Order: sequence, then C-alpha cells, then structure tokens
Amino acid sequence: MKNLFLLYAAGAIALTPLGASAQDQAQIDLGKSLFNQWCLSCHGMGPGHPGTQALDQRYQGAMPGALEERTNLSPELVSVFVRNGISIMPFFRKTEISDSELAAIGAYLSTPQTNATK
Repeated sequence: MKNLFLLYAAGAIALTPLGASAQDQAQIDLGKSLFNQWCLSCHGMGPGHPGTQALDQRYQGAMPGALEERTNLSPELVSVFVRNGISIMPFFRKTEISDSELAAIGAYLSTPQTNATK
C-alpha cells in the first residue's frame, strides 16, 4: 500500500511542471509586455487598429482579427510574420525585436489561458 502511494505521488509530481511553469509564465508575461509595446497599436482589440481591421476584413468572421483573441497562433507563425512582414505590416529586424523577445511574444500569443487573463 505504501509503495502504491509513493508511485502515485511520484507520478503526480512528474506530471506537474513545477520549475518550467514559473519560467514559462515569466516568458509569457514578458511577451505580453512586448506585445503591448510593439504590436498593440496595430493589432489591439476594437476599432482604430489597422492590423486588426485588415484581418477582420480578410477573415470575414471566420476567426478573430485581434491577435490576442486567436487560438491558432504558434510561436513559429508569429516569428515568420514579424521577421518578414506582410502586406502593409513592416518587418522587424533583430536589432528592433531580438530573437528572445520574439520568442516571448510568440509564447504570449500562442497561450490561450494567457489571452483569457488580459
């Protein structure tokens, strides 16, 4: 019985990402701050945000235009658009947004539970 309890406890601990969770949350928080600094003026929610308005027009209600409301963004996809730009969106150099900052923005935009706690 004691061995069964120890096995159960070890399994529960192994499934709980203790150290990674705090580190991941710190990266997500940094990503939100960087999103607010670099992206919000064009990709914020509501009227007056040209990036959001362009995506609303493109998707015609099939998915949200506001990036923070999306659930299908991956860090890799965010990186492609930030580094290459698209349409009227400019590209951003590594001297403007570093790779580590871009990874944090990607982590923020690809984490649905973070988006719910805006």
